[in-house]
Formats: sequence, structure tokens, C-alpha cells
Amino acid sequence: MKKTLISVALSACVALPAFAQETKVAIGMSGWTGFAPLTLAKEAGLFKKYGLDVSIKKIPQKDRHLAIASGDVQCAATTVETWIGWNAAGVATTQIFQLDKSFGADGMVVKPGIAKISDLKGKTVAASAPGTSPYFALAWMLKKNGMTVKDVKLVSLEPQAAANAIIAGTADLDAAMTYEPYLSSVRTKPEAGKIIATTLDYPMVMDTFGCTPKFLTENPKAAQGLADAYFDALAMIKSDPKKSFEIMGADVKQAGDAFEKSQAFLRWQDKAANQKFFAGEHAAFSKEAADLLLEIGVIKAIPDLSKLADTRFIK
Repeated sequence: MKKTLISVALSACVALPAFAQETKVAIGMSGWTGFAPLTLAKEAGLFKKYGLDVSIKKIPQKDRHLAIASGDVQCAATTVETWIGWNAAGVATTQIFQLDKSFGADGMVVKPGIAKISDLKGKTVAASAPGTSPYFALAWMLKKNGMTVKDVKLVSLEPQAAANAIIAGTADLDAAMTYEPYLSSVRTKPEAGKIIATTLDYPMVMDTFGCTPKFLTENPKAAQGLADAYFDALAMIKSDPKKSFEIMGADVKQAGDAFEKSQAFLRWQDKAANQKFFAGEHAAFSKEAADLLLEIGVIKAIPDLSKLADTRFIK
């Protein structure tokens, strides 16, 4: 009996270190379709396979950097230009892999009667707060049409609320910036409004995953696991799309087939695509984006763009 108890005690002691090795990681993100493989990696046990205990926290983009600064999350998913704003504001973060590129998944929706972006001069447009992707997308589209955000009346609405306002026919709103899966709600109700511009016309929404430099320095193995689990999730989507779409759709209250339709407007980026992106496109886009962010007053100075990416985890 004594021998058995000792054996059990020893077994428990041996098991403890393996359990303790699991690294806790909190990720800040939204319900954006492009981030969904991160949810899949969590729900399908792919993060756990790499010794990671991941918690996903849904935090609006405008507040995500505050969660990083407070230590509430160590990593986040957001658009490339947003990392520039965060670093400019003193919240040190580094991108380690690309998640997706939008191919029509982000766009501008308008009421009937508005035919082109230049028609919006003096009109009321809804977008998320400065420093968010929808606000940047609006500024980018306006600039490409010879306008600035000062040429429109801005109303602060998050993407889901913005799409719903257009569908509802809110009287004092002429246009709104939104993204999938909410953009598809406008696609299905053309009588309420229409999409006049997306990232097919203006390819400037690309999402990346990053963490604090402190986390990357102290947990390189965990960072590698985050990247590997993401690429595993993309492989699972290919090998078992039905199950994958159901898991990812459930997170944003969509049926699997509805989620499958919304994801058709973006491209998740595998390891080869990541390597190509960070070889040149990332730096070039970051420079153009930083100049625009400075111009529209989102940042007061351009941070060191050379420190915004760490590519060792996508080799």
C-alpha cells in the first residue's frame, strides 16, 4: 500500500512539469472573418498542441492597444497600419506573421442615390474611431479620389452598427465603412443600400498578428507555436472545410455555409505567402500608410518602421 502511494505521488510529481510548461497567451482581436483561423486553432486544439494555453478576448480595435499596454493581452491581430499607430503612441508591438488580405471583404456602403465616392463631399459618413482600420480605409479611399476626411461629416460607429444603420435607412447617414461578415448583410439588401467601393478597388486592408517585444524575447518558443498553429489551422480549412467553417462561423453567430460565403472575400496567407509579403510589400505599404496616418493626424510622428516586424517565425 505504501509503495503504491509513493508511486502515485512520484507519478504526480513527474506529470506536473509537463503541465507547467504550457505557456499562457492572451490574444486581443475582433470577430472579423480574417481572424477566424485563430479561433479555429484554439477550438481545434492546435494551440494546445504547441504547449500554449490561449485565451481569445474580443476587444474593439480602438481599444486593443490599451489592453496590450495594460498587460491584459500579450498579442493581437489587427491591420498593418494599426501597428504603426500603436507604436507611435508608445505601445511597443512587433508583427510576426500575416493573417489575411482583403479581396472585397472591407468596403464603403452608401444609400441609394450616391453613385461615387466624390458624391460624398459634405455628406455624413459612419466609421470607427481614428486609429482603426475602417477610419484608415475611409481616409485612403477619399485621398485616392482627391478628398480628405475633412470633406465629410464623420459619425463614430463600429462596423456592425454602421452596416445596420445603412440597412435601417437611418435618416442622417449617407455612407458607412464596414467589413465582413457585416458587409454581406448589405449585399443581401440592395434596396437599402449598395457597396460602391471595396478592397478589390482599393487593396489596402491586410492583417497581421503580433506581440509585445517583451513577450517575444521571453517566449520565442511560444511565438513559434502561435505561428505554426495558425498555419496548421489553414491546413485544416483545406482538409476539412465543412467542420472548419462551422467552428469559425459559430464564433460570429453564422452558420457554416454563411461563413464560407463571407470568407470568399479575403485570402488567408500561408507560410509561402507570408515569406513573400515580408520580403518587400510589408515595408513598402507601411511607408505609404505611415505617411497618410501622419497627414490625417492619427500619429504625430512616424515610429521606426524597421522594428515593426520580426520574420524569424515564418522561416
